[in-house]
Amino acid sequence: MFSWVSKDARRKKEPELFQTVAEGLRQLYAQKLLPLEEHYRFHEFHSPALEDADFDNKPMVLLVGQYSTGKTTFIRHLIEQDFPGMRIGPEPTTDSFIAVMHGPTEGVVPGNALVVDPRRPFRKLNAFGNAFLNRFMCAQLPNPVLDSISIIDTPGILSGEKQRISRGYDFAAVLEWFAERVDRIILLFDAHKLDISDEFSEVIKALKNHEDKIRVVLNKADQIETQQLMRVYGALMWSLGKIINTPEVVRVYIGSFWSHPLLIPDNRKLFEAEEQDLFKDIQSLPRNAALRKLNDLIKRARLAKVHAYIISSLKKEMPNVFGKESKKKELVNNLGEIYQKIEREHQISSGDFPSLRKMQELLQTQDFSKFQALKPKLLDTVDDMLANDIARLMVMVRQEESLMPSQAVKGGAFDGTMNGPFGHGYGEGAGEGIDDVEWVVGKDKPTYDEIFYTLSPVNGKITGANAKKEMVKSKLPNTVLGKIWKLADVDKDGLLDDEEFALANHLIKVKLEGHELPADLPPHLIPPSKRRHE
Repeated sequence: MFSWVSKDARRKKEPELFQTVAEGLRQLYAQKLLPLEEHYRFHEFHSPALEDADFDNKPMVLLVGQYSTGKTTFIRHLIEQDFPGMRIGPEPTTDSFIAVMHGPTEGVVPGNALVVDPRRPFRKLNAFGNAFLNRFMCAQLPNPVLDSISIIDTPGILSGEKQRISRGYDFAAVLEWFAERVDRIILLFDAHKLDISDEFSEVIKALKNHEDKIRVVLNKADQIETQQLMRVYGALMWSLGKIINTPEVVRVYIGSFWSHPLLIPDNRKLFEAEEQDLFKDIQSLPRNAALRKLNDLIKRARLAKVHAYIISSLKKEMPNVFGKESKKKELVNNLGEIYQKIEREHQISSGDFPSLRKMQELLQTQDFSKFQALKPKLLDTVDDMLANDIARLMVMVRQEESLMPSQAVKGGAFDGTMNGPFGHGYGEGAGEGIDDVEWVVGKDKPTYDEIFYTLSPVNGKITGANAKKEMVKSKLPNTVLGKIWKLADVDKDGLLDDEEFALANHLIKVKLEGHELPADLPPHLIPPSKRRHE
């Protein structure tokens, strides 16, 4: 048997073993996807090649918004600390991209030094030139929040005449570069100025294909009355609907993300619940980082495959000797028809194709004679990666997640509502009376007792059938009432005494007021007579 045959057969039979998901993604990219990208010049059209740091870096959060929407203040609120290069004001203050990252000492690393550091995931930003690099820096500081995530602050997006003055670099392209690599994109809006400028509209469109990462925050909501807030929320949804072309309604978090007193505290509970939801979303990023990188690699592989078909189709149509320029113009103009042909021949979804207009612009400057013909072996390798290797990595992702269930962002504002009486929902709903000496159900027990004794108790207890007649009057569904019965029947004898009946009614009231029921009965709700037996 020839050695090359046995080696090839061995490679097919024995899948490669990876220690971690990040290592597996790195190797799969280098060995199976990168050759396809290089052969068809993917990096000149779409996105630079990925580096080791892209697979190893911490989850990143990108903040985007018009000037004075509170982006820098939002970061200050999360980490509860000033960071180097921070400037806050009503005018456009942040004129740079600032990567706020963890470091042993507080300091600033300028852009040109940052893009030559192999440990940072920013080396490919070099392509945007000095005009951008002079407006890019890393603020590093020892902060517990930054142990788990990095945050990218961006220049405020301008409106009116200001946006016509060129920044000297392609602002939308830089944001698109970051969008591909970050884990979460937070679009901030000011409740006082919802007009979406042309530049902001272009930016949101540049974030297309990354809708799964986008979260929208309506900031400074404490500065307007409830009635106005409803109108503002409606206006924001209408404006976003025209730009983000998806049938689903985008999730908007409403609040005031800073540490100052609320100007109009009417909606305090709403703001607390919204902030809690957003914090939970951000806190989950470290745990889901490997899955996000896996997802992004699959998206990239699908785009690289389509790109290979496009380039090879253009190559196939080009004449060998004469009329190259006129044929090139014709092909660029008829690119839409080529898309349709590829879609039919290779059964590819239209959603996998790159933007037609953008592709036409990029092709204008390309030399078609340097394009490569279709090489099925390269495409088969990527198909094998998507069909087999990625499936094995998915299993590893779940295993890694199970080994680090408690991994979440800690420190800063995230610790403020974790414990103690200021935790979300503390002292409300099922938590009411948690710190009281007396049993909280006791104050309404006389009312419940009157009902209890009309239900024909035997030996001080009523049956489930009798309890049901009364409990269904709440009009709650049987699934909820069944859970309430399970919680209220503390001694599990299938009957309710007067205290258990009072507890059941208390839990019905909790549910009717819009609160969630606890999974297990909290100690402060256990009836006094049952506590002695606990």
